[in-house]
Amino acid sequence: MSGKKILMLVGEFSEEYEIFVFEQAMHAVGHTVHVVCPDKKAGDMIKTSLHDFEGHQTYTEKLGHDYYVNKTFSEVRPEEYDAVYVAGGRGPEYIRIDSRVQAIVRHFHEAGKPIFTICHGAQVLIAVDGVVRGKEVAALQYCEPEVTLAGGTYIDVPPDGAHVDGNLVSAKGWPGLAAFMRECLKVLGTEIRHGETVMADRAERSAA
Repeated sequence: MSGKKILMLVGEFSEEYEIFVFEQAMHAVGHTVHVVCPDKKAGDMIKTSLHDFEGHQTYTEKLGHDYYVNKTFSEVRPEEYDAVYVAGGRGPEYIRIDSRVQAIVRHFHEAGKPIFTICHGAQVLIAVDGVVRGKEVAALQYCEPEVTLAGGTYIDVPPDGAHVDGNLVSAKGWPGLAAFMRECLKVLGTEIRHGETVMADRAERSAA
């Protein structure tokens, strides 16, 4: 199976782990991920954030690593991609009001292509009428009222869990990245097989 092309939508202060971990894992299994931010060109830097859960009533926010986007936003042609992924963090709260971002999400919704969202990423989907209507959606718990008002059903998955509703894969936050990416790969039709470890076999033969 040839690799898929995934478009990742981010903004300034999107969640660090939800950018880096997703991108690198997808590249590791042969998919292509283009990461774009409104009005940024390939090679431009964005600041990322790191939300943590440290026993307070809500999460804390710290400055994450700098990230250099690998695709120019103005050059994006949604029809060239197999799936769209919206990273969480702070970015979604402002990129969701960008009509160009909304048009991208609308394309994937109307075309019936896979849509992946984690944490606050659901805010971007909610900004496009009809995307979450009738859908079961996992997100950070603070997004529950928005999901419900947009006609969706909020699913309270465990922090390390994920939820699938047709072509929509969603999760609560970065602690669920492993489960989330596993479900994304299934929706993409990616099969990972575990076989013999070649290097270990060679070492054993040499020792013999």
